[in-house]
Amino acid sequence: MKRIHRIFFMLVTAAFLSGATLAADDVLRPGHPSHYVVKKGDTLWDIAGMFLKKPWLWPEIWYVNPQIRNPHLIYPGDELDLVYVNGKPRLTLKRGPIKLSPRVRSEPLRQPIPTIPIDHIAPYLTRPYVIDDADALPYVVAFADEHIMAGAGQRLYVRGTTADDTSRQYDIVRPGKVYKDGKTGKVLGWKAIYVGSGKLLADGDPATLSVSRTQREILTGDRLLPFTASGLATDFHPKAPTKPVEGTIIDALDRINEIGLYDVVVIDRGRADGITPGTVLQIDQEGEVVPDRVARERARRGLGNIALDDDSASSEKKQAASVWETVKLPDEEAGLLMVFRSFERVSFGLVMYARKAIHLHDKVVNP
Repeated sequence: MKRIHRIFFMLVTAAFLSGATLAADDVLRPGHPSHYVVKKGDTLWDIAGMFLKKPWLWPEIWYVNPQIRNPHLIYPGDELDLVYVNGKPRLTLKRGPIKLSPRVRSEPLRQPIPTIPIDHIAPYLTRPYVIDDADALPYVVAFADEHIMAGAGQRLYVRGTTADDTSRQYDIVRPGKVYKDGKTGKVLGWKAIYVGSGKLLADGDPATLSVSRTQREILTGDRLLPFTASGLATDFHPKAPTKPVEGTIIDALDRINEIGLYDVVVIDRGRADGITPGTVLQIDQEGEVVPDRVARERARRGLGNIALDDDSASSEKKQAASVWETVKLPDEEAGLLMVFRSFERVSFGLVMYARKAIHLHDKVVNP
């Protein structure tokens, strides 16, 4: 009896380990390393891609060591080891002690590796680029000293500010392209072009603002946004959406035609849809509508082989004969993007993988 129990236990254990191996095989990339030393120039996405078939599954295998300060941050020189805990793959972090010694020449502090190539997204992180309601914002109404526009060091007059505004510093933006839902056409916001910055000198209607810096000339009708200091967010981690997503690429920043690797796009989904920095989405190209000549010919034969240009044929027969003229092909995966900045109803994403040219109006869905 004991022998039977022992055999049964071995079979159950083998089945469990087999299931664990299959699960690991589904997640891990063939030929993945078991040990890796992080190097300068690495990104978290690249490292995740070394170990995983799907880099956005990183949170599922990352082991957070509470004994390490900021265990979610990875630095050059850190060692990553792939181990198995209860039959499941886990990536562990080993960080050696930092040796301090007297030095004559100072060196910059060690920086964690970014999740994605930061150079491609830096211009879109520090300034507001989407406004929900342009008409609700304070606006430039006139310029001091009879100027028709303003630059750095000049004064201008604005309407719509209130005396209880906590911030006296403002960014000046110009409403641009209207962002609309790709399916419903509902207005989601406006693209905001950064124009300059300034400080409120005197309250009133109009109030007086001094311009501190400009990126282009300030014009009548430009809007004001309270300035908020924000650093470069590089510590987000790739992850799948928490609920089903069906959206559309509605803009490509600094692109006109085809979109490719490391291009920045705007999608019509944001925080209200559960989209946060780090969310990974699959880009799908909508299938073409092509003629189905075989089905059309069959329909015509079934209706007496009528000609669609035959005036004697009834409109009902013509319509029936043309029903099967076209067919829509399935959608096809075109690439992947990762959201790095999200607003209430739209988000900015960086194209991390492109298997073919990507275009405006392509779909974004769960990966």
